[in-house]
Amino acid sequence: MIRRYGKAPNGDQRYRVRHGAYAVLLRGRSMLLTWQGGIHDEMQLPGGGIDPGESALRALHREVYEETGWHITAPRRLGTYRRFTWMPEYQRHAEKVCHIYLARPTMRMGPPTEPDHSAVWMDLGQAVSRLDNTGDAAFAAGVARWLAL
Repeated sequence: MIRRYGKAPNGDQRYRVRHGAYAVLLRGRSMLLTWQGGIHDEMQLPGGGIDPGESALRALHREVYEETGWHITAPRRLGTYRRFTWMPEYQRHAEKVCHIYLARPTMRMGPPTEPDHSAVWMDLGQAVSRLDNTGDAAFAAGVARWLAL
């Protein structure tokens, strides 16, 4: 069973499953996040939906680049969680199945190409507390605890 974060699903609502790949991106004790403005106004782990026919790793590389402008290397799978949410850009409810990776940002290629996204570097401890999604925050906190060992 995959752990759920956030609100429980509404039993009267139909949710479409949407798989996505997201990354905890570290450089030393700093974490690279994405701030998504517009209708979202959220601090998030970089990443997003896995398109039909696309592998999770290919989606991870593409989404991180689109949302931060950075290339990454050495992705390592940390785990998976799910959450139930409204996706305003698609006008539908979704059960998001979030595959989380740990990776290293290696080269900034330019600004984010995704509209309303900004790449934000933060101290690891501050980043954990600023993430708006409890699932993202839980995985980032787990990495922070692992680094403290």
